[in-house]
Amino acid sequence: MQFASGQSIYLQISDYISEKILRGDWVEGDRIPSIRETAVSVEVNPNTVTRAYAVLQDEGILQNQRGVGYFVAAGGREAAAALKRREFEEDELPRVFRTMRLLGMSLAELEHLYERYVTEEESERHD
Repeated sequence: MQFASGQSIYLQISDYISEKILRGDWVEGDRIPSIRETAVSVEVNPNTVTRAYAVLQDEGILQNQRGVGYFVAAGGREAAAALKRREFEEDELPRVFRTMRLLGMSLAELEHLYERYVTEEESERHD
């Protein structure tokens, strides 16, 4: 995992886990890697992973079964989608809209670019 500057590492780890749940890599009831396993795989301090898991637990995405591990919570996918949507609407969309306005770009142009992106992504998935 490559970390980007500008965002806390624990938040990037929680994003990574949320994305795996949203993609269906981990489904409701699945046990996810332990804090220690995740810390080793992404090469960070276990305290950083603990913080990421706590955020996801607070959001209802993960649940901890003491002595057993962390699992995708019931409704975890929906909670992950709600969290990502909220973050997108609050953080990313304002930047996109500001840039569009500066460039004089219309919603129709954005829609065209989005449709092209989806088409290309689907063709890559089938290759």
